Amino acid sequence: MRIVLASASPSRRMILTNAGVDPLIRPADVDEDALLASLSHATPARRVAALAEAKALSVAGEFPDDVVIGGDSMLLLDGRLQGKPHTPEKTVERWGEQAGKAAELLTGHCVILGDRKVVETTSTTVHFADASEADIAAYARSGEPLQCAGAFTLEALGGWFIDRIEGDPSSVIGLSLPLVRRALYSFGLDASHFWTR
Repeated sequence: MRIVLASASPSRRMILTNAGVDPLIRPADVDEDALLASLSHATPARRVAALAEAKALSVAGEFPDDVVIGGDSMLLLDGRLQGKPHTPEKTVERWGEQAGKAAELLTGHCVILGDRKVVETTSTTVHFADASEADIAAYARSGEPLQCAGAFTLEALGGWFIDRIEGDPSSVIGLSLPLVRRALYSFGLDASHFWTR
């Protein structure tokens, strides 16, 4: 039995690898914009969970005997969900909105084994530094935050600009190990079963 990660996220892969797991990577093909549009009246937590669930379900049929994990993250800032900025210009704009503020990073998770499924969203409060314009421009040019929810990372260059978090650090990086552990336990599995070292 393996862990299959329905994501191309290098951060999610890194979390599992650092936790002793060698996941099989099968990125999901999901129309995120269409799904979010269909859930426009749902709560932010439900919308993020739905993205994770859609990703896991799109891959799970190929791996009925393995644990499939789907995940997605978005930043809830001033009542609005923020996804990936994709461009340096949008990154600078986002940081202009969030510098010096606190926001909730919502990370949706879906863990599937056969016909059993755990769907849950974690919420971690992120306190953004009042970073200088020069630093944010340099950070945007680095390319690192372009494919990251909320236009930041915790584990790399972005760590310079996060004053503190309240909640699960692994969830902020992209995948909550405590949540995955609880899901595995609910399936009657131990986390250590998946360790390769």
